[in-house]
Amino acid sequence: MKNKSAYPVVVLVLLLSGMLLVSFKNATSYVKKAFPYKKEGLTERQAAAHLLSRFTYGAKPGQVDEVVKMGLENWFAQQLAANQPEDRVEQLLAGYNSLRMTNEQIARTYPKGGQLLKMAIRDGAIAKDAVKKEKENRAEYRKALQAYMLQNNYKLQNELNRELQNQKILRATYSQNQLQEVLTSFWFNHFNVSLSDNDCARFIVTYERDVIRPNALGNFETILLATAQSPAMLTYLDNFMSAAPTDASSAEQERREQRMRQQLRRQQPGLSPVQQKQVMERVQKARKEQGLNENYAREIMELHTLGVDGGYTQQDVTQAARVLTGWTIFPGLNGNTINRKEQAANSNGNSAYFARQGFVREGDFLFAANRHDKGEKVVMGTRFPAGGGYEEGVKLINMLAKHPATARFISSKLAVRFVSDNPSKSLIDKMAKTFTKTDGDIRQVLLTMVSSPEFWSKEALREKTKSPFELAISSVRSLNAEVTNPAPLAFWIAKMGEKMYAYQAPTGFPDKGQFWINTGSLLSRMNFGLALVSRRIPGVQLDLAALHQNREPESAEHALRIYSNYLLPERNLDETVQRLTPLVNDPEYSTKVNNAASKLAPDQEDQLMEEEEVMLMNRKGKERQARKKTAARQEQASNGQDMMLAQVVGIIIGSPEFQRR
Repeated sequence: MKNKSAYPVVVLVLLLSGMLLVSFKNATSYVKKAFPYKKEGLTERQAAAHLLSRFTYGAKPGQVDEVVKMGLENWFAQQLAANQPEDRVEQLLAGYNSLRMTNEQIARTYPKGGQLLKMAIRDGAIAKDAVKKEKENRAEYRKALQAYMLQNNYKLQNELNRELQNQKILRATYSQNQLQEVLTSFWFNHFNVSLSDNDCARFIVTYERDVIRPNALGNFETILLATAQSPAMLTYLDNFMSAAPTDASSAEQERREQRMRQQLRRQQPGLSPVQQKQVMERVQKARKEQGLNENYAREIMELHTLGVDGGYTQQDVTQAARVLTGWTIFPGLNGNTINRKEQAANSNGNSAYFARQGFVREGDFLFAANRHDKGEKVVMGTRFPAGGGYEEGVKLINMLAKHPATARFISSKLAVRFVSDNPSKSLIDKMAKTFTKTDGDIRQVLLTMVSSPEFWSKEALREKTKSPFELAISSVRSLNAEVTNPAPLAFWIAKMGEKMYAYQAPTGFPDKGQFWINTGSLLSRMNFGLALVSRRIPGVQLDLAALHQNREPESAEHALRIYSNYLLPERNLDETVQRLTPLVNDPEYSTKVNNAASKLAPDQEDQLMEEEEVMLMNRKGKERQARKKTAARQEQASNGQDMMLAQVVGIIIGSPEFQRR
């Protein structure tokens, strides 16, 4: 009998599971004809709502009217231009200093945890013995480390990560150039790097800022080359270590070993012959392991360009890896070994000489000619003659960017993102043809997609499932809410299953609905909706009554119809209203959802919080407690009408229809 009280929640979860699985001058020239939505049976308002659902993070109140007034084609051209002023975003991000830093400045300001501790010991701020006794004197140890950081203007890497995640939320919520933000997320996911990789993490701010966002609506080959040369990608997929294998003769190897023995005797005279041999074996093994690395070569083919069925072989991967040897990062930027030649190549006095030797530096990227494999290579039938250098990698990237398999693979991924989980072959063929014809012009490929009947077909409408990030941001935008502190919202997004910038695999998050749909995640989404509208998420302010011009609904059923129109514009709501009506009248609904979510998906706050963040959280403990007290007072002050309205809107956000875009 105890389970009967939770029956409506279980039914809704099952329904959810079943339903969710089943420059401007130049830009205007892109849109030369009207979009074919009328032939697919859509009204202008329905088509405007569809455009907003696919190319923004959710329609704001009244935005359908704005698009209709401007004209659908003109609105899309404006989004393709991506040159709308961003005064609000710039104002909100003004205090995020890391967003204006170079990689070198970030590395200096946000040292790794282990590196920070070593520096503190070196400078005498913390004694070695204190580290061993850290568990016994935890508070004192952390106080000393915090004082050292404050004195030297060092910050925790988690503060950097938080600014990165916060700015993504603020941009998605307030940017006027919504298509650019959606595509920035798409391309970041396509060329994925992850905060879970400590070597890569500190480069992600500049990776998104300088590599992904400026090229999101440009040329595919440009963004491919930019990612290949970025420190984030070079470290994430280990190409910064890839070098030509040593091919020393027996005589040369013997001379090298003799020099190593002499150095060992001078530096460590107390070592026995056996110990010397062991040290030499370790050094030789390390040198051997620092040879050819195929990780990036494999992923640039499989994930970034050709696709898994792109027609390449393992031999092609190895040959491509040889082509890309020497593609590394500026010496010392990530703590990598500073080779004398590489260091000299970047000093003012020798730069011209080493440029003649084949060294190339562009920003934080370095082509180290001394590490490059100068032998002949053949990749997918294309010959790279012996004696080549940096230009070989550029040639390889050009070849991959222009390959027919790349045109189909990229077109397919774009169609999956913007049309449906299973786009038609006819649509992909049209997009791939445009990709090839325009040498990878991303704007033209998108325009071909939007100008095709397949984009407007009834099979494509509301077929895509929102990711947790999309759900959270679309909720905020639909309710015209204000985000004053993005961090709690970021926590909820992670709790629903999408920790931003932290997907470990190079594939990026899957872009199909079935990845996001399971009982636990759906309950978390329902719980999120209720928490948001009940003002239990600090840092998000909203006024539900203001959406309806402060006019009070006659009943819960009346409120359901009214607010469904605001949150689900231009949709047939009869079925949704019928399904949700029993739930809005259930006084125990919120409790049931919370209890069910707690059992299936326990609170993950401790798991989501990094250990090194504890110091920062302690420092902000009083502020957090104050926010909780404020939220509690707000909740207590709510009258019955507010609670009814919050439950209605929370149920709409958790409904199957709102999960779709």
